[in-house]
Amino acid sequence: MSEAEYSESSEEMVQNEDLNQEKFHLFGRQKPVHSALGGGKPADVLLWRNKQISGALLAGATVIWLLFEWKGYHLIPFLCHSLILSLATLFLWSNLSFFVNKSPYDFPEIALPEDICTSIALLLRDRFNKAFGIFREVATGKDVKKFLCAILGLWIVSIVGSCFDFLTLVYIMFVVLLTMPPLYEKHEDKVDTYALKAKAKLKRQYSTLDEKVLQKLPKVPFVTDNKQH
Repeated sequence: MSEAEYSESSEEMVQNEDLNQEKFHLFGRQKPVHSALGGGKPADVLLWRNKQISGALLAGATVIWLLFEWKGYHLIPFLCHSLILSLATLFLWSNLSFFVNKSPYDFPEIALPEDICTSIALLLRDRFNKAFGIFREVATGKDVKKFLCAILGLWIVSIVGSCFDFLTLVYIMFVVLLTMPPLYEKHEDKVDTYALKAKAKLKRQYSTLDEKVLQKLPKVPFVTDNKQH
């Protein structure tokens, strides 16, 4: 058997071993899609279990994006005009209801629950702490793989950001958030299979890069020198 055939056979064996391991899920997920999204009503909306609310959110976001991008509308006038329209409608309905023998609109009292606000604040704190921890770990130069992934990710974000303005990016992210989860849930097995193959291929590419380039770089023990001084 030639060296090329042996290398190809080895790659196929590695790929088959990866595929035969415990079932791979995208992003390391171990729970069903609905549970991984937090469950409850938010997950129902993202997975289009409640099609009326999901469709209304998508339509509303599209209308707002069209108003801002095509009509040149601005955020502050939009908010003010929306509040003016809402207040005028409620005010007229409350006063005219006496003349048409209808009960006035019972506007509910809105108060944010303390436990929900606390949970959101704690979640944001944990996410920020995790992000800063990863940033510090990458900046200290301890993990070359994370460093390369961070540079590649920031480079891709910069390219995408140069092609669209901020509002369009937010709209695209919102549309992706409402369309990708149900599509992934519908074709979960196929997506996970392709993702596993891509992961195995990226592993081989990184191993080649590490062997031919990274391991040949000079080792500079900055941390050791600092401790000694």
